[in-house]
Amino acid sequence: MIRLENISKQNGQQLVFIEASATLLKGEKVGLVGPNGAGKTTLFRMMTGEEQPDEGQVSVERGITIGYFSQDVGDMAGLSAVAAVMDGAGPVSELAAELAELEAAMSDPERADEMDAIIERYGEVQGRFEELDGYALDGRAREVLDGLGFSQEMMDGDVGKLSGGWKMRVALGRILLMRPDAMLLDEPSNHLDLESLIWLEEFLKGYEGALLMTSHDREFMNRIVNKIVEIDGGALTSHSGDYEFYQQQRAQSEKQMQAQFERQQAMLAKEIAFIERFKARASHAAQVQSRVKKLEKIDRVEPPKRRQTVNFEFQPAPRSGEDVATLKGVHKSYGSRTIYEGLDFQVRRRERWAVMGINGAGKSTLLKLIAGAAEPDDGTVARGPSVKMGYFAQHAMELLDGDRTVFQSLEDDFPQAGQAPLRALAGCFGFSGDEIEKKCRVLSGGEKARLVMAKMLFDPPNFLVLDEPTNHLDIATKEMLVTALSEFQGAMLFVSHDRHFLAALSNRVLELTPDGIHTYGGGYTEYVARTGHEAPGLRS
Repeated sequence: MIRLENISKQNGQQLVFIEASATLLKGEKVGLVGPNGAGKTTLFRMMTGEEQPDEGQVSVERGITIGYFSQDVGDMAGLSAVAAVMDGAGPVSELAAELAELEAAMSDPERADEMDAIIERYGEVQGRFEELDGYALDGRAREVLDGLGFSQEMMDGDVGKLSGGWKMRVALGRILLMRPDAMLLDEPSNHLDLESLIWLEEFLKGYEGALLMTSHDREFMNRIVNKIVEIDGGALTSHSGDYEFYQQQRAQSEKQMQAQFERQQAMLAKEIAFIERFKARASHAAQVQSRVKKLEKIDRVEPPKRRQTVNFEFQPAPRSGEDVATLKGVHKSYGSRTIYEGLDFQVRRRERWAVMGINGAGKSTLLKLIAGAAEPDDGTVARGPSVKMGYFAQHAMELLDGDRTVFQSLEDDFPQAGQAPLRALAGCFGFSGDEIEKKCRVLSGGEKARLVMAKMLFDPPNFLVLDEPTNHLDIATKEMLVTALSEFQGAMLFVSHDRHFLAALSNRVLELTPDGIHTYGGGYTEYVARTGHEAPGLRS
């Protein structure tokens, strides 16, 4: 369907692709992977014709439709969410718009003399609209929006009044409703809660066209893709299988390449030692020359490319008492909406609570109450006297001073720490070399999240309260975070829509439901086994 043949592309000084080739065939579900800045978005843009390769060719099969979802959402103000989604449905939405215009014209007395032509055109358009199942379009649009977490009220409200994350969902809904022959999805799992993520997973499993997508959610990708295309060093390499199989194959391939490299290095060292030892002896001249010629002809094995990995180790945190946080008889409302009525809950030392609940259940409110960022209307919230808390919330990223560099921002928080420890900390969280001098205002969402996390973890807390800590983080940084937190000796309370993060780190689950709270001993994996669903809003 879409073929890239020997493409080369340069962005500024960066060579993005060098004679790279790949294909996307009908029915394939492909995960596109590679380090940040490798050229994933550039590849999407070349496939849609928004950019051209410097050399080589991108060929798209005649007549196929392509739907492209990117993180760059246009302005949809003035439209309802339903109308904005229907607007992306191709010819059907154009016919719907013309039908609406013709209906208005038929009721306009000033156009009475055109009525015969208007009625004739209305019949033609209506016939074509029915052929394309247009009258089901509104229902299909609402079904997609419902799956993406919209209430009926939000569906009919102005998109312009929605937050950036909800606008992203509308833009994604347009592509899903369109059901093109090929779908290109750049990070579709961003901004989705767990229920919406699982709905999208099922939708894409049932989609019969070609799919190429990026995602920082390894579990989501694992369940959908049957092929991986990797961008690395300007080349495109295809691997059959899911993301987990690709990781295993890559690790095995790197191990083999390293062993081959080491064998050759040992052989070369031996030959060079012989040459150095005997080069001055006339009796060995022929042997030395023979070995020099042999070395000149050898194809040198390159060592495997090492992906930059970040590692962070917690410094030992001061031990807390057994009772870390206690809520008694807590009431909390926002206006006429009651969130909690008489809530009792306790976090004890070394417990790691994953908080589950549908949108609006009060997950973030619970974290704010425990962190002291919100006050209860009634009841008490108490933290133990020796508790030292680290609180990660999405709004913390908005509080970074845009005029300060990454390093200055760390220095502001830890003026006594000294340069070397702060540079080491920045390196652990992916800010190496010149990146430490970046101004906070130009940082991406992922970079801001990493900086806030670095500040939170440098002076080790013994109680972590984390609200969606993996939003914006790439797979490598998530892995680092999971590895680091698995060694953490304190208590944790967190909300996440990343199932790998939930399964790896929780040993308790708190489920918030309309009929009260339910607690589960054992972590997320046990919760799924006991309830039969992966999120509270789903029933299976």
